[in-house]
Amino acid sequence: MAKLMDVDELAKYLRLRRQTIYNWLHDKKISGIKVGGVWRFDRREVDNWLKSKHQKSSV
Repeated sequence: MAKLMDVDELAKYLRLRRQTIYNWLHDKKISGIKVGGVWRFDRREVDNWLKSKHQKSSV
């Protein structure tokens, strides 16, 4: 089963402010799903997204 994080957990995981997460959502830089009006993020998808960003910057 996927580990879902809310905005606070994701912000803590990435060491960012909550507002940065909301800005990224608005700018479609990161994707999530809304469950009961609360944003949720799959930790594996976040990790894959981070890896893809790292690979692009390494090239």
